[in-house]
Amino acid sequence: MKRFLIVWFIGLPILLVLMPAALVSLFSPPSNGSADVAAVAPHAPASNRPSIEVKVYRTNKKTVETVPLETYIEGVVAAEMPAEFEMEALKAQAMAARTYIVRRLSEKKFDDVPAGAQVLDTVKHQAYLDEQQRRELWKEQFDWKNGRIRQAVQATAGVVLTYQGEPIDATFFSTSNGFTENASEYFEKPVPYLKSVASPWDIQSPSYEKTQVLTVADLEQKLGVRIAQETATGGNWYRIVERTTGNRVGKISIGGKEFSGREFRERLGLNSSAFSLELRGGQVYITTKGYGHGVGMSQWGANGMAKAGKNAEQIVKYFYQGISLEDCGSVLKG
Repeated sequence: MKRFLIVWFIGLPILLVLMPAALVSLFSPPSNGSADVAAVAPHAPASNRPSIEVKVYRTNKKTVETVPLETYIEGVVAAEMPAEFEMEALKAQAMAARTYIVRRLSEKKFDDVPAGAQVLDTVKHQAYLDEQQRRELWKEQFDWKNGRIRQAVQATAGVVLTYQGEPIDATFFSTSNGFTENASEYFEKPVPYLKSVASPWDIQSPSYEKTQVLTVADLEQKLGVRIAQETATGGNWYRIVERTTGNRVGKISIGGKEFSGREFRERLGLNSSAFSLELRGGQVYITTKGYGHGVGMSQWGANGMAKAGKNAEQIVKYFYQGISLEDCGSVLKG
């Protein structure tokens, strides 16, 4: 028994260190080492690629600015991912951001933006910071941070993610609860390449776990329910009806009403639909794991994979199942 305990205490830390690497090695597709993504994707020379411009609605100025595609991608990556992240994670983010806007341009559906624009500069579409905004935000750190962002964008120039020849819905989010989510279980729409996968690296994120406190009255008001005091003190004041593949709350019953995990999260302004509840006196303690909707690429997961030695191609093919890498010129034919 003593020998077993010694082996266990020595082996457990080693297992915890090796497990994430084993997972990604098992499920990641083969790739060409650390080669630039632009070199492994079907890639049209820049001189042959059509000149693509993006019309961005600047929310604060209430104006439309027209910028070259790759300039726009630099602004999105700068706004959406910390410049300190690993280079391969930044490249993965650049491809996801480029795919998002190329998909919009391909579909030509701009009825959700002001006239003359193609995309908003907020998280409703993709956050975007122009160079002046980045200078003001980063101050003396501008040169090295902007340099890393530009390097990632240039290394992936023109590359988009496709499924059966069409640009994918390249959703991404900050931090998972250890798993990404099936699209059908959050957005109620099945998407073949948006499937739940393990993402154990996210535990390193500062947003991995957070506890939010509400009064019972505030909870009741936000949800439109009444919680009977005798039920609450008995510990049966809510019930998790269903859990998702990604171990989030699928459905919850509380105060005589049933909510989807997404609806519950949005009504209470929670970081994630992976949550637990605890009642203490007149207050409700809500502990969430992860940050964001959980569908697609986890940014902290991407950074963890990059630290484990995976390149951008392996990262995007892990989080977006069954996709291909193509040049945007072949996608935007019209």
